[in-house]
Amino acid sequence: MKSGEKTVLIDTVKRPYFEYFLKNINEVCDPEEIDYFITNHVEMDHSGSFPLIIKHLPNAELIASERGVDVLRAHFHHEVGDDIFNKIRAVKEGDILDIGNGKKFTFVPIPMIHWPDSMVSFMTDENGKNVLFSNDAFGQHYATSKRWDDENDLTEVFQEAEKYYANILLHLSGLIAKALPKVGALPIEVICTSHGVCWRSHIPEIIEKYTKWCKGEIEEKSVLIVYDSMWDSTKKIAETLTKEIKHRGIPVKRYKLTTADYSDVITEAMKAKAILIGSPTLNNGLYPTVAEYLSYQKGLKPMNKVGLAFGSYGWGGGAVKEIVELMKGAKIDVMEETIEIKFVPKPEDLDFKEIIDKLVEKMG
Repeated sequence: MKSGEKTVLIDTVKRPYFEYFLKNINEVCDPEEIDYFITNHVEMDHSGSFPLIIKHLPNAELIASERGVDVLRAHFHHEVGDDIFNKIRAVKEGDILDIGNGKKFTFVPIPMIHWPDSMVSFMTDENGKNVLFSNDAFGQHYATSKRWDDENDLTEVFQEAEKYYANILLHLSGLIAKALPKVGALPIEVICTSHGVCWRSHIPEIIEKYTKWCKGEIEEKSVLIVYDSMWDSTKKIAETLTKEIKHRGIPVKRYKLTTADYSDVITEAMKAKAILIGSPTLNNGLYPTVAEYLSYQKGLKPMNKVGLAFGSYGWGGGAVKEIVELMKGAKIDVMEETIEIKFVPKPEDLDFKEIIDKLVEKMG
């Protein structure tokens, strides 16, 4: 810290990591020297240690968005009492904090990306870098000792950023599309994310990727097959569909849900043009893993997708009908045709040329 410059702390950590967090702060400065404590986001991975850290910040002014003050109160009123929330400075869009030596913070609320309290803090510096403290935006669930984008395998960083977007932000794409122009207009030289590596060399690229992701742009017309199987009948359908699609030269990936990580599957769902989902019928309904995945997918709302339902049954059907209903509930353009085979498929049951022709046509 230079003479006349204030010291700022932004957000905290999950509560189990508080002592490690406090140790890191002490290596930089005495917590009593901190002048401002900014809460960009109240979710527990950002503010879980709020009640603990404020005991070490006797001289700090607390700052949050207007909604952030309410959400902090809702979470921590039982631990710190109500008086402290009346002392928090509630900032709105465009409010400025001057911390001296040419440095100023401008606050930009981004409500519902992905909580109503969320905001970003943009620090301009007359003598150095302009830094965006971007909250959850542009982050990754990625742990590395190397702090910056250009110090890591860039392909891996972008893959992790894509997976993060698909699993955390995909359902907010409409709001992100509205917020990105505001963020992109800032003269950003550094992005300090709340998760994963920070950006200094590839900022235009990550903003461009967010622009594509939030619009649901499909880079190649690929197919994702998601299924589960009890006695391999649905598995046989999934494998035959895979071969038929590959035979057309169309990229296809297949996941069995008992062995797949849903976060990987939904990342592929974000990128694919068509999503084929299969389930055996269990108790007149869906196999549990398929029901769970469909619920997860519905919440994240992958855009611009074509859907096809398939499955097998014994004494009575039901699973395929539920797949169709749940995919429609997720705004997926589901084909009228379905595949539903009783017991073990016979060779003639596995002739899917006609239905795949219709799928390819629907994919455009």
